[in-house]
Order: sequence, then C-alpha cells, then structure tokens
Amino acid sequence: MQVRDVMTTKVITVRPDAPVSEIARLLVENRISGVPVIDEENRVLGIVSEGDLIRRLEDTDDGRRRSWWLELLASPERRAEEYVKAHGRLARDIMTDLVTVIDEGATLAEAARLLEEKQVKRLPVVRDGKLVGIVSRADLLRALALAPPREAKLDDRTIREKLMAELDKAGLGYQPYVNIVVSDGVVHLWGFVGSAAEAEALVLAARNVEGVVSVDSHLSVRPALGAV
Repeated sequence: MQVRDVMTTKVITVRPDAPVSEIARLLVENRISGVPVIDEENRVLGIVSEGDLIRRLEDTDDGRRRSWWLELLASPERRAEEYVKAHGRLARDIMTDLVTVIDEGATLAEAARLLEEKQVKRLPVVRDGKLVGIVSRADLLRALALAPPREAKLDDRTIREKLMAELDKAGLGYQPYVNIVVSDGVVHLWGFVGSAAEAEALVLAARNVEGVVSVDSHLSVRPALGAV
C-alpha cells in the first residue's frame, strides 16, 4: 500500500499573502492544526501551524519576549526572525519554510519513518513536486486497522510444525482429540477440548505463528474431557 492510497486529497491551503486572521479562521472552522502554503503552481512553500500562531501570543504587552534572557543569547538574525514571526501579518511571514514532503508513491513504512524522524503529525504529499494531498498519523493508523490478512510466507508443513512446537512450549501439546490441518496458510482446528479456555488458547497460538493467514476453528467443548 502506498501513500496515495490513504492520503487526504481535499487539502485546505493558503497563498503566501494570506492574512494571519484568515489563516486562524480556517484552522478553527475546519478543525485542523495547520495549512500548507502554496504558490501559483501548487508547489509547497511552507506550512502555517497552530504553533506558529501561538508564538505570536508569547510577547507581553510592552513588546518584550517573556524569556528575555534567551533573547540576549540569540544572534541578531535569530532575533529578527523571531520578531517577524511574532508580528508578521501574512502567511509568508510566519510560516515554517523547512517543510518535509513525501511523494505519493512512497510506502506507508516510509511515511511512518518520516513522521517519526521529523516529529510531525502530517506530511504534504506531492506528485512531480506539486501538492496532491496530506497524509497524517491518523491515516496510517486507519490503514493499519484495515490491512488485509498476512500472506503465508512459509509452506504449510513448516507452519504446522511451528504451531505444534508452540503448543508444546505452552503445555498445550497433548490434545489427543484435536486435529490440526494447514492449507494455504489457513489453520483448521478440528475435534474436542475440555474447556472454552483451551479452545481459545489453541486459536490464539495458531494466530501467532509466523506465516499463518487465518485460523478456522471447528473445535467443540466437552467439559468431561477436562476431568481425565
């Protein structure tokens, strides 16, 4: 699965000359935490986030920054940049311009790695350098929840051997009334067990074995078996 398969395609954007007040309104009305800033060719120039707007509130009424001792240590260039972000009136003044984008053909694993490395909640998605969508952490989680069953990577005999070994390790290997059949990665459980807990444990053990696609249980519970 690729980023294009899970991204949000209806992206709210602004131009570099968008007023700060308009950006704030867009964030509130659409319940989003940031908007990409794009040029006339739909290329991403930056992002304005809630953090960029909140930074404007860090100044006191007299115009001095609260962390004045940090300001003394900052370079003149840094102080100038902070002043523009705190007092700028347009998107271009306050946006974060070092934006990480991802191609629509990238894998979900690549998107997850970038989100983690850059410590961001979402990534602009591009096609030939132009914005076509947004992918967020939530999008990746939804894709994971809807992921199809795992494909069998081992042959059926190996899967069955691994399952039998797992059952022996868990003390569940002695099941004289249970037959285990593996076909195309699907584990079929047939027979009788002494309790519902045993049936549940057998199914869970099968699901956790590498290569298993799914488990089809036909087990019946016969409490008298547990008294033996």
